[in-house]
Amino acid sequence: MQRKSVFFQRALVISAMALALGGCSTVKGWFSSKDSDKKAAEPAELVKLKNSIAIDKVWTASAGDGEKKLGTRQRPAVSQGRVYAAAIEGGVHAFDLQTGKSIWRYKSDDRISAVGAGDGLVVAGTLDGQLIALDGATGEEKWKAKINSEVIAAPTIGQNNVVVHSNDGRVTAYDHDTGERRWFWSHELPSLTVRGGSPVTLAPNIVFVGNDDGTLTALSLADGRQMWDLPIGSGEGRTELERMADVDGAPVIDGTTLLATSFKRDTVAIDGPSGRPMWTRENGGMGGIGIGIGTSAAVVTDPDGSVWALDKSSGGSLWSNTTLARRSVTAPAVQGDYAVVADYKGYVHWMRLDNGEVVARERAGGDPIKGQPVVADGILIVQNTDGKLTAFKLR
Repeated sequence: MQRKSVFFQRALVISAMALALGGCSTVKGWFSSKDSDKKAAEPAELVKLKNSIAIDKVWTASAGDGEKKLGTRQRPAVSQGRVYAAAIEGGVHAFDLQTGKSIWRYKSDDRISAVGAGDGLVVAGTLDGQLIALDGATGEEKWKAKINSEVIAAPTIGQNNVVVHSNDGRVTAYDHDTGERRWFWSHELPSLTVRGGSPVTLAPNIVFVGNDDGTLTALSLADGRQMWDLPIGSGEGRTELERMADVDGAPVIDGTTLLATSFKRDTVAIDGPSGRPMWTRENGGMGGIGIGIGTSAAVVTDPDGSVWALDKSSGGSLWSNTTLARRSVTAPAVQGDYAVVADYKGYVHWMRLDNGEVVARERAGGDPIKGQPVVADGILIVQNTDGKLTAFKLR
């Protein structure tokens, strides 16, 4: 969390009093309830599981020195059969999606925090406010642009534009070929926000962006003009912490329906062309960072680690799974007939989309996985905080 771009910290000051040695026995048991509370707050233990579906770990690779505790939730981008990944230190790497074989590497001294890909271009954002555009085939540098704030949200590429949502709340569009700035749109930040930002989502001639005040905005791709603005999460509460309602995951387009989730545990379905709300559900909001889309279900994660499947047409609950409580699980992805999340110990969990049962578990190293898994051509890829990529395939 941060105040503007500064991490939010809380200090707990504990007073102590001297106790006479002879009175020590009277202290016994004073903190038993606190010990019990502490145990109840610990991450759920994983029960022994024999996989009932076959999962193959098809390759692993390293993108460099990872994010550690920076909270950037790094994840790779996939385009045209290649996986593009970056760590905080190590430049940008291109790997073959099927084999993990290294194709090229772009060396850089910049601390790269996010990467997007599309239309033959790879664009990396840095913590010091740089955009670096590379040729997707060769890794050759095409252009650079300077932004006034750090970039944690992956740039979005499409319709001859590169559109980036920087950490100061600004959305900026650049020409795909030259990097020339076309327009920008600013949105005022609340005083306290979750660290990060929402990658924008492109539809024909429209840019959808989730904002740190819990709203979702539609902009004209041609000139950045605001078309509509709707609340997703309610920024209500007595304290700034209680009012946090960030939408930090890219809105998801499913047909003509737009879905988004907020830090306030609100998930909303919207008719994209008109901006008309269709339904709202008080689930989701794991940092507002993403939704998995199946044939009939939208899958979201609560901040407490509960995973929910919601009916896409009505928002009604199809199932919930609480077995991963307090394990800091990621936003879900969908691979075949399964919802997939990862956790703070590097475990990846597969759940049946029809009933939420956990049917498989694999480990991708021992470091936390914070970014939403990525699925392309049937292959699921996770990136941990050490910069390691692991790819899995259903057999």
